[in-house]
Amino acid sequence: MTTKLSRMYGMDILTDSGKFIGKAEDFVLDMEGGEVSRILLEQLPPGKTEARKAMLQKSILHKNVKSVDDVIVVSRPSPPAEGER
Repeated sequence: MTTKLSRMYGMDILTDSGKFIGKAEDFVLDMEGGEVSRILLEQLPPGKTEARKAMLQKSILHKNVKSVDDVIVVSRPSPPAEGER
């Protein structure tokens, strides 16, 4: 699945069961792989502690994205795995 990142800003994010989670406000990119690794429900704060908290509590792993069309559909808004913290 490919789409322009600029198109995804502000998109609604819903679970595959239809529950509204929030809006795509920011993205974390894997520069080596050239892929989005996380979708954030708020802009990434500038401070290290605040940014880490947002990554843990207010983001969705891109691997959970099922589709991107008029909305972003995710399989579940899971917390990050232990190795990703």
